[in-house]
Amino acid sequence: MQSEFSLDPRLARDSHWISDLPLCQLRLMQDTRFFWLLLVPRRASCSEWFDLPQDEQVMLHEETMRLAKLLKQLTQADKINIGALGNLVSQLHVHVIARHIGDTCWPGAVWGSAAETMPQYMLDDRVSQLHNAVLKAGITGVN
Repeated sequence: MQSEFSLDPRLARDSHWISDLPLCQLRLMQDTRFFWLLLVPRRASCSEWFDLPQDEQVMLHEETMRLAKLLKQLTQADKINIGALGNLVSQLHVHVIARHIGDTCWPGAVWGSAAETMPQYMLDDRVSQLHNAVLKAGITGVN
């Protein structure tokens, strides 16, 4: 019997729940430097994309692409970075990050750089922007 889904404590600490999509929990990283989303499949014991059944692999890809496109439109980003590294947190999760030329890490990677915790007013604003954009885009499963 497969155990029930639970979110890794580090992901829970560093991000804010936005919504449950058909497969994934949509979360916002609490870092002022970037508009940074996480997609975490609500499946226990998955650390790799290929641990999911094939139909859910496709669903993860589709949810990732829809949110990447939405994030690019929402933020007018120069580039969207997508990654599923899992070196620090083994639970399967996909990062979708809006990048702008000249941001604090440009052109390098954001991984390993010191995050800047988001004040509550900024978190509230980004959560609102994201909710509105997701609803307008008609992404199913959004609460």
